[in-house]
Formats: sequence, structure tokens, C-alpha cells
Amino acid sequence: MALLRTVVTEVGPDVADLVAGGILILFAEGAPPELAEVSVLHRVTEAAVEQGPVAGATLRIGPLATTLTGVGALAWAKVREMGHVVVNFNGLATPERPGELCAEVVDLEQLGAALRPGAEIVIGG
Repeated sequence: MALLRTVVTEVGPDVADLVAGGILILFAEGAPPELAEVSVLHRVTEAAVEQGPVAGATLRIGPLATTLTGVGALAWAKVREMGHVVVNFNGLATPERPGELCAEVVDLEQLGAALRPGAEIVIGG
């Protein structure tokens, strides 16, 4: 079951630099320009359910699939309120920031290639 389903609409010009460091910033369409530069903008196609993911939930970005390893205390509220979250592909069980999701380490080149307009992002149960 999907907890959130969304589609990439635009990839900011500075996203590649962040992805190279294992960081992905998602922001709903309409983000302020300074945030849009570093964000993957998206349009929600299946709204975030109230109960957020837990460690072990799946995260799929286009053809790339991984597993969430940690969920910050404020992360899901930010997703639901403004479509914003930071995903850190560091494999940590305890996120360094409360608004962050942590996921298993992935091939960062594959992640960058997956981030294209039209790509679907799904956070599963």
C-alpha cells in the first residue's frame, strides 16, 4: 500500500550536486525559487496518509527502489503539510534532523538518472 504517490515535475539546477552527496530534497510544486533550485519539485497524485512510514518501508524513485532506515519525528508532518522532505541516503536508523528520512545507501548515479520529470516517487507501507 502506498503511503504517498507523487510525480516529479521539475529538477532544480543544483539537485545533482546534492544527490552526489547522498541528499535528496523533495518539495511540492510552487516552492520558493531559492528552494526550487536545490529541490526535486513534485505533484502529489495520491495524498499522504495520516500515519507515516516506519523503518523498513519502501521508497521507490522511478526504477530505483530502496528501504527507509529511519524516520525523523517531524518528517511526515512536513510531507503532509507542504510536500517537503529531505531524504538522506546514509542508512542511519536515527536521522540527524527531525524533518529527515534516512534510506539505505544507493548507487548515486542511478538515483540521479531516476530523477526526471514524469518519474513516479512512491513511499510504501
